[in-house]
Amino acid sequence: MPESKNPWKTLSVTEIYDNPWIHVDEHDVINPSGNPGIYGKVHYKNLACGIIPLDNNDTTWLVGQYRYTLDRYSWEIPMGGVPLGTDSLAGAQRELREETGLTANHWQVILHAHLSNSITDETGIVYVAEGLTLSEPEFEDTEKIEIKKLPFTEVVQMVHNSEITDVLSVAGILKLDAMRRA
Repeated sequence: MPESKNPWKTLSVTEIYDNPWIHVDEHDVINPSGNPGIYGKVHYKNLACGIIPLDNNDTTWLVGQYRYTLDRYSWEIPMGGVPLGTDSLAGAQRELREETGLTANHWQVILHAHLSNSITDETGIVYVAEGLTLSEPEFEDTEKIEIKKLPFTEVVQMVHNSEITDVLSVAGILKLDAMRRA
């Protein structure tokens, strides 16, 4: 597929909001049709990093927590934010330990993704972690997490039943399932 040049022309950028996790700018632009317009861009300061831990019995761990932005409970693969410019594997190892108490000897990247790319530059990565050792989780004070251990096949079915809706979890689980079927 041929790549094309950027059809947008940026006239100016105004900072709207900034906190430790995101930065929001409003861009005055000339759109691809040649008309003036605006574009809002949310810049994420962290890489979204998800982990699918698998043991020798083909079971995995999900974490459940209430998601403030959605005003609902969510089951997901263990995940968290890794500051941009830092080692994503070290961040994945930290998040897995914090949320599940698991450490792993073997790590494999299975997915790179752009999340909601029409309004944000957020990127994500998903690892599979194997060779697991279990200890106590090290929850952050902003998280009230439940942990569920299930056969991987049941987790795939949860995606198909829309019981797991987080996009990085869905993409990672379905990618791993497809890789195993190939």
